[in-house]
Amino acid sequence: MDKIKVQVSSEIGELEAVIVHTPGQEVASMTPKNAERALYSDILNLSVAQKEYCQFKGVLEKHAQVFEMRDLLSDILKDNSVKESFITDVFKDESIDDNIEYFLSLNNTEITKQLIEGLVMKKNNLTRFFDKDRYSLRPLHNFFFMRDASMSINSSVLIGKMASRVRDRETKIMEAIFNNHPLLETTTYNPTKLTNNSNNISIEGGDVLVAREDVLVIGTGLRTTSQGIDFILEQVKAKKRIKHIIVQELPESPESFIHLDMVFTFLDKNKCMVYEPVILQPNKYRTVHINLENEKVKISTVDNILAILKQLGIDLEPVFCGGQADPWTQEREQWHSGANFVAVGPGKVIGYGRNNYTMEEMNKHGFEIIRARDLLKNKVDIADYEKYVITIDGSELARGGGGARCMSMPIRRKSVNW
Repeated sequence: MDKIKVQVSSEIGELEAVIVHTPGQEVASMTPKNAERALYSDILNLSVAQKEYCQFKGVLEKHAQVFEMRDLLSDILKDNSVKESFITDVFKDESIDDNIEYFLSLNNTEITKQLIEGLVMKKNNLTRFFDKDRYSLRPLHNFFFMRDASMSINSSVLIGKMASRVRDRETKIMEAIFNNHPLLETTTYNPTKLTNNSNNISIEGGDVLVAREDVLVIGTGLRTTSQGIDFILEQVKAKKRIKHIIVQELPESPESFIHLDMVFTFLDKNKCMVYEPVILQPNKYRTVHINLENEKVKISTVDNILAILKQLGIDLEPVFCGGQADPWTQEREQWHSGANFVAVGPGKVIGYGRNNYTMEEMNKHGFEIIRARDLLKNKVDIADYEKYVITIDGSELARGGGGARCMSMPIRRKSVNW
């Protein structure tokens, strides 16, 4: 197989390659007691979530090369030097005092499994016996939300700096994959390694949207700090390709406002999905334009994301999450990731079918509504449609707090003819 050069210069370019992670036993290991620590408000039914995710993955496979993160991780562990260095780093970072030599002696499939699903603690001394935790290496309950731990920005990959320590291993895994997998060609940059003071930095991929090769749109709130955006600013200044960063302040509650892509996503060259109360209605949440043209930094407040994008030559018509008739419906559908779409091409997107009013809005704006189950049973030929939204089931996945964009990590898209 030919090498894949990472290249993502928009949110809507035709999708060519993407990384996913089908949820496994790490999700089933959640309990009511550890759900909050795992950043969940509820526990999921794994068997239903897996069926829904397989439907989502099947739709992606109709459009692009799809790589399972688990397979990529297992691949790089075949190199013993990579494996030893990586496992040593994980054990040190998480203060694991289990027998590392024994762990390294396991086959790569088993190591991969335990890195994701957790390493059960051996209760072989009194301290461990008294420890209420079941795991030495805790399960990565959130990893099927692939978007957060790493971000493709043009030809590079930004490694996330997660707001919660429980997700740190996700970033280590993704960095190891991008730095060592023979199939992937890119350069990574990691805030924990490029700055001496990363304590206040947090950056998660749900907040980072590539509008165009020279324009980023970034949310700041619970998961991405201003210091994180300043780190990105310093990196893109050096590369001189990004000329504009648009920053959107986000509410700190409810938890459905966790990332920018829960209130704003790109749908087409001239359309976007918005949760109107945050993005367009007058409120206290500022929109800021960082202008990097002429190699000088100029920062100013602007009306909203759409207004400044229009000034930059990206004129977007808003499609309203939950419709416009009822604020309660808007709120309800935003809660269930009604604004969270991932594009597989300009005007070709995937989202949850459960958000009926949002889908009505999509249809009014020219998107054909295609059920994923019909597509996967070959009842529909997507080649017959210029614009469409493929609706996936989401009774369980949506309860995890994310949608189609959250669950996918694009690594290659075709360029867009703006």
